[in-house]
Amino acid sequence: MHASYTETRAHFVQYWNRVIESREPLIITRKGAEDIALIPASELAALMETAHLLRSPKNAKRLLKALKKSLDAEGTEVQLDELIKEASDGQAS
Repeated sequence: MHASYTETRAHFVQYWNRVIESREPLIITRKGAEDIALIPASELAALMETAHLLRSPKNAKRLLKALKKSLDAEGTEVQLDELIKEASDGQAS
């Protein structure tokens, strides 16, 4: 989505709601200024967390390898409740 500064200012609540509902950023343009993006705060937090996790080359390699395995349908499917039980059993030790 793109909108001018003037259009965004005139219809800010509507654009705010569209951004939240669509999860798509709104690029706001203004003559003589750099464009900015309006995105949901939770999307920004997720992007920042991803950037942090990928900052370490070793961690990035491990995460990308796991993603590839998942996309290639390799590995074993585990239910969330099983993981929670396994994690809580490990804390009891």
